[in-house]
Amino acid sequence: MSTALLVQAMAVLSVPALAGATLLGVRLRRGATGTALREAGLRGRITELEERCAELERTASCDPLTGAWNYRHLQLTLGREIERARRADQRADRLDQPHPLALLMLEISGFDAIIAEQGRGRGNAILRDLVQRLGMEIRRSDTLGRYGGQEFLVLLPDTGVEGAVQVAERLVWSVRRHRLLDWSSSPREPRPADGNGLTAAVGIAVLPRDGAHAALLLRAADRALTEAKQAGGDCWRGAGPPRPAVEPPAAPAPARDLTGPAAPEESSPDRPGRPRAEAMRDRSSDPGSLSPSNGEGALTSAVDPAPPGAVAAGRDRCS
Repeated sequence: MSTALLVQAMAVLSVPALAGATLLGVRLRRGATGTALREAGLRGRITELEERCAELERTASCDPLTGAWNYRHLQLTLGREIERARRADQRADRLDQPHPLALLMLEISGFDAIIAEQGRGRGNAILRDLVQRLGMEIRRSDTLGRYGGQEFLVLLPDTGVEGAVQVAERLVWSVRRHRLLDWSSSPREPRPADGNGLTAAVGIAVLPRDGAHAALLLRAADRALTEAKQAGGDCWRGAGPPRPAVEPPAAPAPARDLTGPAAPEESSPDRPGRPRAEAMRDRSSDPGSLSPSNGEGALTSAVDPAPPGAVAAGRDRCS
């Protein structure tokens, strides 16, 4: 076979191969393009789901009125911070550096007058603005949340008593001096010297001085808050040892004898030489005694039997 015929035969046979390779390349490019589009769509869907999950998490953890953290988030954060402080204290290289945790319980008073004057909607707006102002008085690592009603909790990690007192003083001052929202068209009046009508009472509890877990800390902070409110508010109080609910009654004063000089005490018949008052004691521990005695002798003392004649005479009288 000549070379020309061989070349022609190879050209004829290579045409289908080239066509198949071209078609395969087109399909591969189309497949890659479709895969990239699907991957881009999946990435966009994942991003959207992550944003929705983050929004749901914020909604589940934030108070809808004030925008602060809610009760559920406060409980979770408090437990987590207590566990972190406990682990840090258990490390051998940190034993000389304790990690305290301060808890502030704050209650704002005076909103009833604002709501009565401006309405509940504007009162809620003022509360929201005030909470945002309080959030500026704490660190980024601290936690401010609404505990219930007009009560708020502030968690201060790695903060002792002195730092907690400083934060409490700033919060009390901010509540008293914060400029309230004003919807009137007239020029704003200067800030009153005696405050805005709002006051705050703060109770302070510190781990581990006032408790080793969340329930004890909250109880101590609530007790300190009660003392601050009893003091008139606009102040802070630290948690101290719990006071007894009922104080023991005082011993009664001895009665005064107004009839004259006291007579000498007589000796007890069962114990000669000792006064009767000393014999009149609690004999419940004496053998045979079932109750406190009146000093006339043990309950098991023998009794002399009556003579038969006396018994018969008694029967005759009865008949």
